[in-house]
Amino acid sequence: MILLLLLMVARMSTPARKRLMRDFKRLQQDPPAGISGAPQDNNIMLWNAVIFGPDDTPWDGGTFKLALQFSEDYPNKPPTVRFVSRMFHPNIYADGSICLDILQNQWSPIYDVAAILTSIQSLLCDPNPNSPANSEAARAFSENIREYNRKTVKYN
Repeated sequence: MILLLLLMVARMSTPARKRLMRDFKRLQQDPPAGISGAPQDNNIMLWNAVIFGPDDTPWDGGTFKLALQFSEDYPNKPPTVRFVSRMFHPNIYADGSICLDILQNQWSPIYDVAAILTSIQSLLCDPNPNSPANSEAARAFSENIREYNRKTVKYN
């Protein structure tokens, strides 16, 4: 699969596709703990990823699937990232879209796929209830952490 992907990218090389190949190689050679990701078989611009719930958190033991869609403007513009897995979290919309500053107004071309996924993994444990995408989850996180933790476990 990797050889086919390399050949395909070489034929259709654009700055975004070259960068995504570098991101993919880095993710394979030095994957951050609890994170996995790869392009779909025939499209370097569409990725599937998995984040494993961090140990000793309400997310512990969970496996959370994500989809990443890149444009030809990458890395100058962030990808569209959404959870495929259902999530109960203050910063995740019902459709799986993620409210995270580095995917919006704080984006920088220095971020690669590993950094994006690591930031999302960190967001699971450190939500921002002041910028809620899910007001019920934000309210539970702020007012009743026990209830919030109970609901997050339900999704693992």
